[in-house]
Amino acid sequence: MAVREARQGGADAGARAEKYSGGHGGGHPVGSGGAHQGGCACGDCPHGAREGHRRAVAAFLRRRDEFAAGLGLPAAVAHSASASRQWISEELAQSAEQVAERGRAEGHAWLTGLWRRTAGAAGAAVVLLLLGQALTAAGAGWTAARTAALAAALVTALSLTAASWFHRAKGGVLAPLIGEDNRLSTSRTVAAAWVLFVAYSVLVLAGRLAAASRHRERDTLLSGLDIARGAGLVTVLAVVCGIAVLVRRVVGLRVLGQRLQKVRADRPRAADLLTDDAGRGTFADIQYVAISAVALVFAAVRLARHPEQLPDLPWGLAVVVLVSGATYLAGKYAEGGRPVILSVVRSREAGDLDGPIRTGDDIEIRGAGFVPPGAQGADRLARMVVRVGAVHVHVPLVPVPGGFRNPTDTLLTVPVPADVEPGRVEVQVVTAAGAETNRYAVDVTE
Repeated sequence: MAVREARQGGADAGARAEKYSGGHGGGHPVGSGGAHQGGCACGDCPHGAREGHRRAVAAFLRRRDEFAAGLGLPAAVAHSASASRQWISEELAQSAEQVAERGRAEGHAWLTGLWRRTAGAAGAAVVLLLLGQALTAAGAGWTAARTAALAAALVTALSLTAASWFHRAKGGVLAPLIGEDNRLSTSRTVAAAWVLFVAYSVLVLAGRLAAASRHRERDTLLSGLDIARGAGLVTVLAVVCGIAVLVRRVVGLRVLGQRLQKVRADRPRAADLLTDDAGRGTFADIQYVAISAVALVFAAVRLARHPEQLPDLPWGLAVVVLVSGATYLAGKYAEGGRPVILSVVRSREAGDLDGPIRTGDDIEIRGAGFVPPGAQGADRLARMVVRVGAVHVHVPLVPVPGGFRNPTDTLLTVPVPADVEPGRVEVQVVTAAGAETNRYAVDVTE
């Protein structure tokens, strides 16, 4: 009854959230005149998706901190700690879902406009190459190799722009680099960089071959494609492409086997190449990207000095790249783990007497891996469920300034429902990623 009355009182809190997020009625901010402008808070237009998400996040953080300080509670639930916790949890879960919707809208708008930025970046790269060629040709003069390099860059830029336009609804040129969790894949990005560089190198040789007029010059260019010259480069290309395919297979199998928890992101970010799903830097990813980037720079210098052949990547450097790839692959095998319950005890406040677990009591579920990487947002935390016997209990959100006290990665606090029959009861946690823990048996008394 108290919670039902609180829902009526919660209408004011919902109205405050709409005011804070800038929306009303049809989703446009007050005073916007219904126009989709830079301050529009709707989630369905690229002009206002970012601003709408920013306002929704600010409103949610403000409400969370208010509830953490004990403010904003209706009088109908203020007298009951359990009713207050339930009301606050449901209010925050609804507000967090609005934030998540705005975040997804911002991510979609960002992906939709990415092809334009790709075209601009590709054009800028061609212009920079032209300027560099012009500056270095001041003393040596313009050569056919410079023309071939510029033509190859132009063809590559146009190809990337066309591919971005055809896949503009799915991220443009980044579409093949985005994993199933909507994050940039490190293995695919590294492999794509090597593929793009090798394709550019072959285009440079093709341009020089097309412009060659003497038979001896054509033979020299054709011999530059011999496997003996590009063995190191070809080996590295084969290995990094193989790692990209193998990592996708490994991650997919580990997710299906619940040995790895993956949570979908709102949109891909450049930081995904160097961090895990929680945004923490990982050694395996950082060293793989860094060493591959250094090797690519070396290969580009070799191509600039000897444009008549494939870059002869030294075997020492090639082996370094292969070792880096093996380290990255081993890191993918080692990451993750299944969530596990270690113990279940009765939650006891200071001054309470020790006693058995009864229906209506709070229980503490202690273990590890309850919050998957990337699931620290309130909308994800609110999806966590605990099976107590045959009853599913949603884990309540307990806010504190700057975050949440419940749930955490190692501890969950949930009430034992009144519908649970006394006796031996099994407890199991289902995380936001859908992974299930082991079953832990506890005794519940009347």
